[in-house]
Amino acid sequence: MPTTTPDLVLTEQQKAFFTTFGYLALPGLLKDRIGAVTDAFEEVFKKHGGGHDGKPHDGKNRSCIVPFPDKHAVLAGLLDDPRIHGLATSLLGDDFNYMASDGNYYSGDTNWHSDGWHVNPIHIKIAFYLDPLTRDTGCIRVIPGSHIVGDTFAETVNKNVGWNGVKVGVEPRDVPCVALETVPGDIVVFSHNTKHAAFGGGGWRRMFTINLCQRYPKGRENELQDYMRGWSRFWMERGYEPLMIDTASPQRMRHLEQVLANDGHLAGLTREAKEKMAEPARG
Repeated sequence: MPTTTPDLVLTEQQKAFFTTFGYLALPGLLKDRIGAVTDAFEEVFKKHGGGHDGKPHDGKNRSCIVPFPDKHAVLAGLLDDPRIHGLATSLLGDDFNYMASDGNYYSGDTNWHSDGWHVNPIHIKIAFYLDPLTRDTGCIRVIPGSHIVGDTFAETVNKNVGWNGVKVGVEPRDVPCVALETVPGDIVVFSHNTKHAAFGGGGWRRMFTINLCQRYPKGRENELQDYMRGWSRFWMERGYEPLMIDTASPQRMRHLEQVLANDGHLAGLTREAKEKMAEPARG
C-alpha cells in the first residue's frame, strides 16, 4: 500500500515562540526541494518577460508577479508538501485559506513595514529566499513582538517605525531588530503584523511567498471580500489562476474554497484598476 509522509507538527515551544515574537525560522526545512523550486521560479519569470509586467528585470526596481505559485505546478504543489501544510495547520488550524502570493526580484533596501494589522483572523507569510542573504546583503530583519495589536510596545513600534520613516532618532538600518540570515532551503514564517525590513541587498535578490490566513468565521465573509479588494491592484481577475485549482487535491481544495466563494467582485475591480494604472502594482 502507498504510504504518505505525516505533516510536520510544530512543537509547543515553536508555537509559543511564534505567538510571542511574531516569527519563526526553520533552517533547511526545504533543502531537498530547493533546486526544483528555484528552477520553477526562473521558469515563471522567463515566461513572463523576465521581470515586472512583461519587461526584463533591470536590477534597479523591484519586479513582482502576483499571483506567483499559481503559475507553476511545482510551486503550487508546495501547498501539499507535508512540511508546509503542517506548518500552516500548526499555526492556523486545519481549514486555513491560501491567499494571493507573490514572486519577486528585489532591488536595494526595503524599509520597515507590516503587511497588515489584523487581530483575527491571523494572517501569515511563508518566505522562500533563493539566494544566500546576510545582515548586510538584504536578509529579512524583524522586530520581535511588534505584531500584537493592542500591546503597548507593538503599538508604539507601529506608530514610530514604518513606511513613513523612523521617528526614534536612528537610521532605519540601525533600528534594534533580529537579522534572519538565510541560505536557500531555509524557511521564514512571520505574522503579517510583524515589522520587517531588509537593507544592503543588491538588485537581483529572489524571493517568493505563500500567504495564508485562518478561515474567516461564518458571517464575516464581507471582511474577506474587503481584504481581497486590494488584489485588484495586481490585476487579478479571480482569487487563483486555473493551474492552482486544476491540480488541486481534495486537501488543497479545502484551502481554496472560501476565497473561490467570495471572489466574484475582483474582475470588475480589476477592470477599474487597469483604467487608472499604467502597470500592475510592484508590491
